[in-house]
Amino acid sequence: MYVTAHGGAGSPPEEPADRQRALADAVASAATADTPLAAVCLAVRPLELDPDFNAGVGGAVQSDGVVRTEAGVMADEGTAGAAAGLTGVAHATDVARLVATETPHLLVAGDPARELAAAHGVDTGVTLLTDATDGRIEAADPPPLASDAHLDWVREHFSGTDTVGAVATDGDRLAAATSTAGRWFALAGRVGDVPQLGAGFFADDRGGASATGEGEAIARFGLARRAVELLDTFSPREAANEAIAEFKRETGGRAGVLVLDHEGRVGREHNTAAMQTARTDD
Repeated sequence: MYVTAHGGAGSPPEEPADRQRALADAVASAATADTPLAAVCLAVRPLELDPDFNAGVGGAVQSDGVVRTEAGVMADEGTAGAAAGLTGVAHATDVARLVATETPHLLVAGDPARELAAAHGVDTGVTLLTDATDGRIEAADPPPLASDAHLDWVREHFSGTDTVGAVATDGDRLAAATSTAGRWFALAGRVGDVPQLGAGFFADDRGGASATGEGEAIARFGLARRAVELLDTFSPREAANEAIAEFKRETGGRAGVLVLDHEGRVGREHNTAAMQTARTDD
């Protein structure tokens, strides 16, 4: 199994060596999976528990002080699922896979998604806040919810670009996954690009992609799908470069994308300060 993963496009991390080791360990453990869909979920799971990444424990806090996770997964034959607005759920990717394989739906959100997860053995009682994230929202001191002052506060404080994802292939099948806690101080209930098929994640018979960055811009552009479409013409490396160039020209936003084809060739590009990746042949 060939697996590649990213730790999000954004600012330079404080502990890049620790994050790089975590990414390398994640792809190494995922390489033993039976299928590419299982592999991308296995690759992302430890990152969802690591506060050094923005995908679960220690993830970005929304404007009401709550961490809400979301994820999307897709296999090249069309199996796809996503989940959003999950409270107390670190492994949003497991919920997205559950939606993909056990329901007729593409996206399930909020409390019903949490209840679905609990009914199928996904832990829904995880404490996602850390001392650092709890302290950050206390220091920001948001005004009362739903007030005009609160909406102004959200516009001023809304920020962030990080997320995590993986793409894997066994030389025949291929799958992609992306997981996040979103952007800092987003309006409570905000859903970003990650659980939107074609925006945060995409896979088909050409290859797969996981996107990371400014979610609203990524969703408007459809970054993951565009990167895969470009495999009709380009190598994965060239497709990633062209996708980010087009994204920047059209939206002016900041993002990164990780692309993999069925031959195990990898492309990665970003227009942020940093984007760490790992792959099984590093």
